[in-house]
Amino acid sequence: MEPVAATAEVLVYKILNRLTDKAWTDWAYSMLVAGFETEHLLILAGMQQPLEYFEMRTLTDNVLDELRLDYTNVDAVISAYATYLSKLGLTGELKPLSVLEKLKDIHIEHYSPLAHFYHLYYAQEDLQYSEDQWYINGIDRSNIDQAITDCFNEWGQV
Repeated sequence: MEPVAATAEVLVYKILNRLTDKAWTDWAYSMLVAGFETEHLLILAGMQQPLEYFEMRTLTDNVLDELRLDYTNVDAVISAYATYLSKLGLTGELKPLSVLEKLKDIHIEHYSPLAHFYHLYYAQEDLQYSEDQWYINGIDRSNIDQAITDCFNEWGQV
């Protein structure tokens, strides 16, 4: 049995200490529906907002240990999250700029292998207001959308 796709997101949240996000309880519920069941996963799925940071830190440690989900290889976890978000961008579940923004923020917060997303985000942002951008050579308004799609396709196939 494979963990649900959103596991990539909660593992990144764990690395970045984003432990009070509702995504945790949504993920726990999805994992239960997918057939996973552990003591702490049941507790996590039933948690209500506002989530308390220190309680969530212990609870999420327990859940990830029970499910044997490893998040020690930070670059691998961040890359898996980029793949997950790229797929959501390709299917239209998330707007491309939203995907780029999330990955740009992770790149800034935790230097990672996501520099191309960072550059694409700022190139797209600049091209919304100007004819020029200075982040990626050869990218302009006529090809920025295709460049983003190509990047998502590259990461989405990993």
